[in-house]
Amino acid sequence: MWESINNLLVTIDDLVWGVPLIVLIMAGGLLLTIRIGLLQVHKLPLALKWMFKNEDDGEGEISSFGALCTALSATIGTGNIVGVATAVCAGGPGALFWMIVAAFLGMATKYAEGLLAVKYRVIDEEKHSLGGPFYYIEKGMGKNWKWLAKLFAVFGVLAGLLGIGTITQVNGIVSAAVNFFDPNMAYTLTIPTIGTYSWVVAVASVLVTFCVALVLIGGVKRISKVAELIVPFMAVIYVICGILIIVTNIDKVPGAIGTIIEGAFNPRAITGGAVGSMMVAMQKGVARGIFSNESGLGSAPIAAAAAQTKEPVRQGLVSMTGTFLDTIVICTMTGLSIVITGAWQVEGLEGVQVTTYAFQHGLPFASSTSSFILMICLVFFAFTTILGWDYYSERCLEYLVGDKDHGSIKVYRWLYIIAVFIGPYLTVSAVWTIADIFNGLMAFPNMIALFALSGVVAKETKDFFKRYKNGEIK
Repeated sequence: MWESINNLLVTIDDLVWGVPLIVLIMAGGLLLTIRIGLLQVHKLPLALKWMFKNEDDGEGEISSFGALCTALSATIGTGNIVGVATAVCAGGPGALFWMIVAAFLGMATKYAEGLLAVKYRVIDEEKHSLGGPFYYIEKGMGKNWKWLAKLFAVFGVLAGLLGIGTITQVNGIVSAAVNFFDPNMAYTLTIPTIGTYSWVVAVASVLVTFCVALVLIGGVKRISKVAELIVPFMAVIYVICGILIIVTNIDKVPGAIGTIIEGAFNPRAITGGAVGSMMVAMQKGVARGIFSNESGLGSAPIAAAAAQTKEPVRQGLVSMTGTFLDTIVICTMTGLSIVITGAWQVEGLEGVQVTTYAFQHGLPFASSTSSFILMICLVFFAFTTILGWDYYSERCLEYLVGDKDHGSIKVYRWLYIIAVFIGPYLTVSAVWTIADIFNGLMAFPNMIALFALSGVVAKETKDFFKRYKNGEIK
């Protein structure tokens, strides 16, 4: 039965993440890159500067940095550790190349998303902000497209509840905990009709669920505060580890880069035919890249809409740094570590085990220490992603049912917490396939809107930098 369900999910995933969606996402990023004049290159220093500098007089619920951290809390997650490993194992080292290409174009996409989110957001008398693809579709494209906005919101709710927000993240946390505390499954319990699991699974699922519930009850402001504390800390720790692996294995870096580039265009030359065509490498790289940084997905602009700012372009620039940090910095370090240590070629390893092997054999520490560091990073990464995606999916539900229907939000919040609790008991392959499917379904309506509103993005960008040049904007 489970095998049949898994095969069905794989078939649906292949249809959703087929050539049309990959072309749509890459072409959208390329179009926006051209229309804003490679802004992700020459305005990146300014974006990084403004990332830490909040506006004092802007409307919104949380600071620009808080909005970025909320967005990063949702994007810096298992995709950076487990997702990269899955992509490299399934598509070969070349998948990392396509992940970086998708991220470069995705920076323009994320910029446009952040800009449009602030431009078309709705702020009520209580200063409550609501915005994202559903509003820039409805208000930017017109009332006739409201059905597309609602479709996006439906996919967003399902993605948060059944895909990227809950099951994949808690599954990653629990897998890392089991690999560290009970790798040999010495302490197990059997759940009737479900299976046999390590006691670590049961304990970890309860602890994570409890911590998630404590934060979610406090709403967006508590999520933002937790994200502002955890996200910078966990990102710095992980980057330091990545740099250590690269520095201590510097002699292997040129060969790894060559393997990645050659694998991007001729995977069989690297894998000996174990991995399919260039299209497979591209598909896995783009899919996992989107899963990681969410550019084109339409999730990050939901957080951007809550930022205290009066300049859409400014928030667009801040949002853009999220893709840069998430994929071009963090995912690249993970991928290089996996290729440098040959972890992707070790038979029998799956998901987080691949990255664990890379850390154990790449870092100049004892294996147990390296495993512990990775486990802590993954726990923090995945935990904040659970929080961020609850915020996203609640906002999607709020758009669907009306912002005054708090009863529906509370019911959904408890369903979300239940999904976190049961997530560890689902199989890894099925979990990632479900997440991929909902990611792709969200991307379709959002990318259609970005194509339609690319002219607005270009006009707003030109006007902003004209005023900035004239000294009208500090």
